[in-house]
Amino acid sequence: STLDVVRSPRPTSWTMLFQQLEYFQKNDSNFKTLVIDTADWAEMLCAEHVCAKYQKTGIEDIPYGKGWVYVSEEFGKMLNLLSEIGNKMHIVVLAHAAIRKFEQPDEMGAYDRWELKLQKKTAPLLKEWADIVLFANHKTIVVNVDGNGAAKGKNKAKGGKRVMYTQHHPSWDAKNRHDLDEELDFDFRQIAHIFASNAPDHVSTPVPEAPKAPEPAEEQMGFTPAPEATPMEEVFGVPNTVPKALRDLMLTNEVTVAEIQKVVSKKGHFPKDTPIENYPMDYVNGVLVGAWTQVFAAIVDDRDIPFN
Repeated sequence: STLDVVRSPRPTSWTMLFQQLEYFQKNDSNFKTLVIDTADWAEMLCAEHVCAKYQKTGIEDIPYGKGWVYVSEEFGKMLNLLSEIGNKMHIVVLAHAAIRKFEQPDEMGAYDRWELKLQKKTAPLLKEWADIVLFANHKTIVVNVDGNGAAKGKNKAKGGKRVMYTQHHPSWDAKNRHDLDEELDFDFRQIAHIFASNAPDHVSTPVPEAPKAPEPAEEQMGFTPAPEATPMEEVFGVPNTVPKALRDLMLTNEVTVAEIQKVVSKKGHFPKDTPIENYPMDYVNGVLVGAWTQVFAAIVDDRDIPFN
C-alpha cells in the first residue's frame, strides 16, 4: 500500500475483476506493467462466482466434485485474457504461499514443501502459464546451540535475509528461462535486464494531438482514488444498502437503481418498486452479479428504446 503506483478499485466480484482486465485488453495506455495482487484472492472471487452461478452456498456442494473443475475453467479464462494483455505490457501475478505435505510417487514417505496458496487444479495452470516463477522467502538457518544435535537438541534460527529462488527445488516451485542464478537477493535489479530485453512492442502508434494539460493517470484509466467519493456515487445515488458486489458494478458501469429495478421487473422476478436491498442474496449474486454481462446488455438495450 506504500508503493507509488496507480491502483484500480479493489474488485468485489469476479465479474468486476474481468471488467477491469478487459479495459486493458481493449484500450491502449502508457502503462508498462499490470500487477494482479493476488492470485489466491482472485481465486476466491472465482469460487464465489461459480457458487452463485450454480446457486450453491459452498464450492463442495456442487455434485461429483465438479466445483473446482468449474473454478479452474473460469480461472483459465482469466489467464487467456492476461495473455492478450501481455501483448501490450508486462504481466506480474503475485500469490501467497503455503506449506503442504507432498508425496513423491517414486519414493516412500511425505515431506513438507512450499506451494502456491491455490487449489490443486488452478495452481498448475498459473505455473504453466507464467514464463518465470520466483519464490520469495526469508533465508533462515537452523543452528544447534546445546551440542546435542539438531534432531534432539535445542536449536536457534538465524538469518532472515530476503531472497528469491529461481529454479525448482524439492521444497518450493520456481522456474526461469534466462539462466538466472538459483538464489538472488530480493532486489528488482537482479532481474531488471529480463524486462528491458523483452519489452512488449507497442500495438499502435497514437496520432499526434494538440498539446493539452496532462491528466492524472487515474482519470485516464477511468479509475478514481479509493478514499475519495466518486462523482458516480453522487450522480447515480446508489445507496450503501445495495450489496457491495452489485453496487460496485453499478457505479463502474453508471447504472441506476431504477434501471436495475426496471430490468428485474420486466423479467417478472420482482415488482418494480421492490428495493434492491430486499432482493435475496442468492438472486443478487447468482443472477445480477453472476450474469452481469447479460443484465447490463438488457439495460443498455432498454436505454436505446425511445419513449419507453
